[in-house]
Amino acid sequence: MSGAAIDGRFTALVLAGSRGPADPVAAAAGLPHKALVPVAGRPMLLRVIDALRQCPEVGRIVLCLDDRALVDRLPELSAAVAAGEIATIAAERSPATSVLAALDRIPGALPLLVVTADHPLLTPAMVRHFLAGLGNAEAAAAVASESVIARAYPETRRTYIRLKDGAYSGCNLFAFTAADAAGAARFWTKVERYRKQPWRLFAAAGPRTLLAFLLRRLDLAAAADRLSAMLGVRLRVVTMPFAEAAIDVDKPSDLALVEKIFASRAGRCG
Repeated sequence: MSGAAIDGRFTALVLAGSRGPADPVAAAAGLPHKALVPVAGRPMLLRVIDALRQCPEVGRIVLCLDDRALVDRLPELSAAVAAGEIATIAAERSPATSVLAALDRIPGALPLLVVTADHPLLTPAMVRHFLAGLGNAEAAAAVASESVIARAYPETRRTYIRLKDGAYSGCNLFAFTAADAAGAARFWTKVERYRKQPWRLFAAAGPRTLLAFLLRRLDLAAAADRLSAMLGVRLRVVTMPFAEAAIDVDKPSDLALVEKIFASRAGRCG
């Protein structure tokens, strides 16, 4: 893998691990990997890479995968990897452990932008908004509010963390900008299995933080501050104005919604 991020630009790590044939989206499409599933006629992984390639803030792209066959099934991607335009790294047992391994294995990995291969609605505007909101954070995550999502797509169901100032859903956009950020990645490895049980995230920060969360006394900024203090890492949560930023493809109904969104865009352009 080539040297370091270019001119201080971000290394973009695309998480493309697979649940194999058991993945409901892959199974419904009759494909061995969800990232291969076409959205508006183009595999969703290639749509994510398309968006990243249009971002001047991104200096290189690294694909994190557990099966090289994913590359071989996409001639366009295979050619880019062969030409050294896209690097690959082996996935670990989970997204968080893959990120932790990437921070250790990729020369000059920082600053690191993390995205997922099942986010075909990702756009350069989303990436730019997220990166512009990092400030002096050493680690960051993107969220969208329930009000933004429900106003645009009332039919979609997402997992929300409910706080004093509203409810928020994750957007599968993360950033790590300093060596100390590995502490945040290690914490992520401990709590990622609880993503459908947000209270467990706050329980890990201690009983006082958990009580404040349960009583809705924490707003988004205060929650980030509590976690920052616990980890000794400057954390930031960046709110996204794009409802689509929170829509990844975890199930066939998500795929149907994403296809509907692309169709509506094509209709507006027609």
